[in-house]
Amino acid sequence: MNRAALIEQIKKKQSYLCVGLDTDISKIPAHLKNEEDPVFAFNKAIIDATAPYCVSYKINTAFYEALGVKGWIALEKTVNYISKDHFIIADAKRGDIGNTSLQYAKAFFEALPCDAVTVAPYMGADSVQPFLTYEGKWAIVLGLTSNKGAGDFELQAAGDELLYEKVLKTVSGWGTPENLMFVIGATQAEEFVNIRKITPDHFYLVPGVGAQGGSLKDISEKAMNNDIGLLVNVSRGIIYADTTENFAVTAGRLAKEYQEEMKSYIK
Repeated sequence: MNRAALIEQIKKKQSYLCVGLDTDISKIPAHLKNEEDPVFAFNKAIIDATAPYCVSYKINTAFYEALGVKGWIALEKTVNYISKDHFIIADAKRGDIGNTSLQYAKAFFEALPCDAVTVAPYMGADSVQPFLTYEGKWAIVLGLTSNKGAGDFELQAAGDELLYEKVLKTVSGWGTPENLMFVIGATQAEEFVNIRKITPDHFYLVPGVGAQGGSLKDISEKAMNNDIGLLVNVSRGIIYADTTENFAVTAGRLAKEYQEEMKSYIK
């Protein structure tokens, strides 16, 4: 999905919600455990309930890789089930030397029809460039993350600037706002004004709303640009809000609530 198509979906749905399918088999409702493929059964129900209210799904590949072959099968079925008018993110956080990154790009852009993959930039340009060679595909590079450990490196000084600032400035030159996004954690709301000055035209994937305590209002006010420029991810706060047989109904209701709040921020 290219930038124009993504913006079109955001404006059509009046939503910049991304639903995270961080599906932990130990947390899905008990009645699904007897299904042939419990993870996919759970994902399918969540997708059916939330699709009208979100523009994107983020699939955290770790939860699928942990299940071995069965997990990869569930991952592939999930990606293929999501409609093509939704932006599909493989949250894989890859980042290795060029030849290896090329294989990762093939895995998520060819073997699986994902629109984007999350990438770690700390091995340099050759670790990111292979993801930027696919037309209509995106690299979503780690910028300033929402975890406590962000202070260990990302918020440390690198000369006369913070390391994350150097990353944003450098990486933004490797691609364009048409194929490059940044992960910016919702719990770093105080940094969003500065981040938007550094990268005024790029989209941000923003995790950390909901269970991690990030404020949708703060993010929307400080980071939105003329094209919205945001994909705000909610995972646990939607998919695990209800552990009963009504889990999908609850997920759909919560997704709608997020969409309605987002609509009020879209100018």
